[in-house]
Parts: sequence; C-alpha cells; structure tokens
Amino acid sequence: MKIVRVNNYEDMSFYAYDLIKIKLLELDQPVLGLATGSTPKRLYELLEEAYQRREISFSNVTTFNLDEYIGLSPDDQNSYHQYMYEHLFKHIDIPENQFHIPHGHTNNPQKECERYEQLIQKNDGIDMQLLGLGENGHIGFNEPGTAFTTRTHVVDLKPSTRKANSRFFKHEDDVPTQAITMGIETIMESKEILLLASGEKKKDAIERLLNGEITEDFPASVLHKHQNVTVVIG
Repeated sequence: MKIVRVNNYEDMSFYAYDLIKIKLLELDQPVLGLATGSTPKRLYELLEEAYQRREISFSNVTTFNLDEYIGLSPDDQNSYHQYMYEHLFKHIDIPENQFHIPHGHTNNPQKECERYEQLIQKNDGIDMQLLGLGENGHIGFNEPGTAFTTRTHVVDLKPSTRKANSRFFKHEDDVPTQAITMGIETIMESKEILLLASGEKKKDAIERLLNGEITEDFPASVLHKHQNVTVVIG
C-alpha cells in the first residue's frame, strides 16, 4: 500500500487526476471504476477541464460505478446516475453505452446484481478503481461486517451511513435504506486501486485504515491485501 500525504483537498484531487490521466493515455481501452459523494467532485472537474483542453478523450473508456441506491429512478436528483451525469458524463465524450451504474429502480435487485457482476467480468475487470472512505470504514456501500468474499450484492445501509449521506437529501428519512454495491471481492480484483480521503471527519477512519488490523468490521482494511493500492490523504 502506497501512502501519499498532500496538503489539502485540492492537492489530493490533482494527484488523483494525474494518475487517472496517465491511465487514460497509456491504455487502448481503459476500464475505470468510479465513485460518488463529495470526495471525487473536484477530480471530476479536473478531468472535464482536461477533456475541454483536448488533452484526454473518453471515447474509448468504459466505466463502472461502485453503487446505487435501491428505489431511486435514474433521473432522481439524489440518484448516483444523476450525480455522475451532472458531475462528469454530460461534460465529456464518453458514449452512453460505455458508462455503467447499477439500476436501483428495479423489481428484482438480486437479478440486477448478477447482471452487473457479469458485465464487469465481460469487460475483463477494472483497470483502476476509485474509492472513497466511509467514516465507518465502508468502501462502496460495503458496510462493516460485510464478508471479504462478497461480489455485487444488495446491502442494508447502516444508520451511520444514512446519516452521513443525509446532507445530500432534504431529510435523513429520505435516504434509502438499501443499495446495490460492487462487492469487496469484485473491488479487490481491480488491477489498481486509488483511495482518496480528506477532511477532519475522516481522520479516525484514516488512522484505522493505516494502523488497524485487517478485519471485516472495517471493510477498507482489506486493501492491505491488494498488490497495487495508492491511498491519497489530503
């Protein structure tokens, strides 16, 4: 695990941008795993700006997002479909059939998990997976107690996660109670993993990630078992 400490959120975002830009330029058909939330917002702005300068293109890129809430339609303002569209996809040249997000608005979430998992495998896995770090150690929506062997699955969101995410909703009660998430084993099969963590609220989680034991009670700890992980702390 490579640990990179930078001065602030802006520097963290630029560091991540440089790594992803290199990946986009060196691979013929890069497959990126993407995340949502506050952490990657500036990174996505930097990628958009680079595209506008014609330094990079996404025409040959395939993306897979980590997760999506169950029960929200793709055009719901709080869905991760809408987040990705507003913060990245509508600003770049990625074809619509090359970005993928789990369908949370489904009558059969389990079948959707199987479809999504198969689609990742069909694309030969993920070249670089972007991750944030939950305050309780979750990666994707893999909450504490999730088995390290899980693949894409339905998860019941912990109260702490719903409270943390309530800042994006009008009321905490509006936050869905379930989500579809890429599983830990699926994430760990990525060829390279890039985890970003910034802010005072993440301080305890960062400390436990770096110095705590490897345990399913703190899902991010599994990253110590991966051969190519960069953790950028801003």
